Amino acid sequence: MGETSRRKIEHLELCAHNHVESRKISAGFEDVLLIHRALPEISMNDIDMSVDFFGKTLSFPFLIASITGGHPETTSINAALAKAAEKIGIGIGVGSQRAAIDDQSQISSFQVVREIAPTAFVYSNIGAAQLLEYSLSKIESAVNMIKADAIAVHLNFLQEAIQPEGDRNAKGCLEKIEELCSVSSVPVFVKETGAGISREDALMLKKAGVAAIDVGGVGGTSWAGVEVYRARTSADSLREYLGELFWDFGIPTVSSIVECKVSVPIIATGGVRTGIDVAKSIALGATVGSAALPFVGAAFDGADAVYQKLDMIRQELKAAMFLTGCDTISDLSRANIAITGKTYEYLNQRGFHVRDYANKEML
Repeated sequence: MGETSRRKIEHLELCAHNHVESRKISAGFEDVLLIHRALPEISMNDIDMSVDFFGKTLSFPFLIASITGGHPETTSINAALAKAAEKIGIGIGVGSQRAAIDDQSQISSFQVVREIAPTAFVYSNIGAAQLLEYSLSKIESAVNMIKADAIAVHLNFLQEAIQPEGDRNAKGCLEKIEELCSVSSVPVFVKETGAGISREDALMLKKAGVAAIDVGGVGGTSWAGVEVYRARTSADSLREYLGELFWDFGIPTVSSIVECKVSVPIIATGGVRTGIDVAKSIALGATVGSAALPFVGAAFDGADAVYQKLDMIRQELKAAMFLTGCDTISDLSRANIAITGKTYEYLNQRGFHVRDYANKEML
């Protein structure tokens, strides 16, 4: 078993049993207010939460974000996640497939997702650093491995900068992303993994041809934080110090959603914990919401536990839509919001006209 595979199960267990979320900086959802409609003039029973997403219909706009795969003990986790996703009718991503590309004995830990979720939207996953290492045919093998509907290229250079075995060469990644976009058999997404994406990077990614951007903002899992726990077990004081220092580094999710409004679909990941967070994300401009950490512990308990968490998010989203007078997800995307606090200050300093952006019906 390779080093990458061993790291997979180590990361999963650390996330399941330790506090790995952002500590000092939130995702920013508390700064976004959905404007309550005291007279919604709709029936809650008639609300349609479905959304078309790259050729698949989701029962509500949500994905289980990339979590795991690449170690024998992750197979049952992916099976539980996939079963719940298929049952409720949403999408799901797999963890980085590097381990399976390097070691074919790990393929089944990823293939189980498509086997159990034959009709779900499923996306493949490879790191940007691996684009510099692998041929396009190897990357395409990751798609074929799980009959994926899309492939996500994840950006995790914050984690790479801290972990002792990190890939710290980012030269040429954008060119490789553009090359992949031009030849891939499926849409190419780019996703951050907890530090957010700026307007500058979003514009470069759009020009490169990406089909969607997953903001992966500050507010959810901190991979710098995960590396702190790893460093402690190996008594690596330098890596522990760096992980502590950069625990909350990056752009909060809410701000990153606004930053990434460059006319490509946006996936809102990073501290999304409730259906209200999903509603706020869509009102801000996201196409779907997404989360990983809330389902890690549940997946250890089985598919029913994952389903229950997903169903709660669905019911919360439905209630939020009712209370904002939104019959459909399209209506929700046009719902009025107010942006306050640190998010307001950040966006104004970055040059976004928050008042006009939030009050859509008052333009």
